[in-house]
Amino acid sequence: MADPDHVEALANNTSGWPYHVAAVVAVDGDHHITVEQAAGERDAKQKKGAPGIIDMYDTLEDARLAYRTFFQDSFPAPDGVSFDSVDADGVAAECATPADAVPGRHLVYLHGGAYLAGDPQGYRGLVGDLARRLRARVLVPHYRLAPEAVFLAPIEDAVTAYRCLLEEGAEPHNVVLAGDSAGGAMAVSALVAARDQGLPMPAASIAISPWANLEHTGATMFTLDGVDPSVNRAGLSRAADIVLGGAPRNNPLASPVFADTRGLPPVLIQTGGHEVMLSDAVRLAAKLAEDFVPLRLDVAPGMGHVWHLLAAHLPAADKAVADAVAFAEEHLPAAVAEEIAEGLGRPDGASCGSTATQVP
Repeated sequence: MADPDHVEALANNTSGWPYHVAAVVAVDGDHHITVEQAAGERDAKQKKGAPGIIDMYDTLEDARLAYRTFFQDSFPAPDGVSFDSVDADGVAAECATPADAVPGRHLVYLHGGAYLAGDPQGYRGLVGDLARRLRARVLVPHYRLAPEAVFLAPIEDAVTAYRCLLEEGAEPHNVVLAGDSAGGAMAVSALVAARDQGLPMPAASIAISPWANLEHTGATMFTLDGVDPSVNRAGLSRAADIVLGGAPRNNPLASPVFADTRGLPPVLIQTGGHEVMLSDAVRLAAKLAEDFVPLRLDVAPGMGHVWHLLAAHLPAADKAVADAVAFAEEHLPAAVAEEIAEGLGRPDGASCGSTATQVP
């Protein structure tokens, strides 16, 4: 059960995590943002009475730990799911396995955090919930983060993890890809990269609150700036400068609204009606439709960024998670559905990765 105080803090948060992590990067390593700029933004926030992590932490390591701790405390792992550290062909990852996992069923989940923060440990609450509801093993790559590794490092790691899963025996039609925020964009762009490398496509993909356009030109980047409770345009712009490492913002793998998405599997896009990213999520949906990709776009009125995290506390969040699971099940093959009904299934030769170590 999530701590109500932490849930309330998330619901009312206006500090903008991506901005503050980016500012800590500036202080810690002078990456694209000067210390003076970061300090000026910090002072402006303090004058408004809105503390953020740059006011509390001096280094990027500390900021990332705070991000993980906040998520772990706010959204703890559910009972009935085990978590193992695995190696996915050189990419560190975690595998979440529910007690009643359907043999052969897999979800690859790409966490959010603006490519600057976030890790599998912090996402055990949402990932564990998806694992239980879908009755699937969930592989969560700990993809490389900026500024230590800039684009295209996260995409490369996501594709490597997916390829590893297939090489270990997972059938692509029994795999679904999903992610939120930065990971929501990668739920599309990593498949573009995988397709270009000749890999077979999974059964479906789910993009939750995707950060799909790093140019930030969508109308809601302006009209909803300050309304979205957890991200803002200024923070996203600063994060993008660090993440891209000089690459153009319209790079199609960084901003999938510009990608050639032909040949991708069915995609579900879920976005909140109060998100600054709303317009760009709609633009991504339009691009997929133009490229003849089977598509469903769900807009949840009044919801902010990745509201799914509030499942069990907010009916709209419960519905969003349930809808995502239903979409995945709809596109998994009938044989897997029969295995659920009959409690049968082939021995599962595909693990989430090699060298598994159970973690607390």
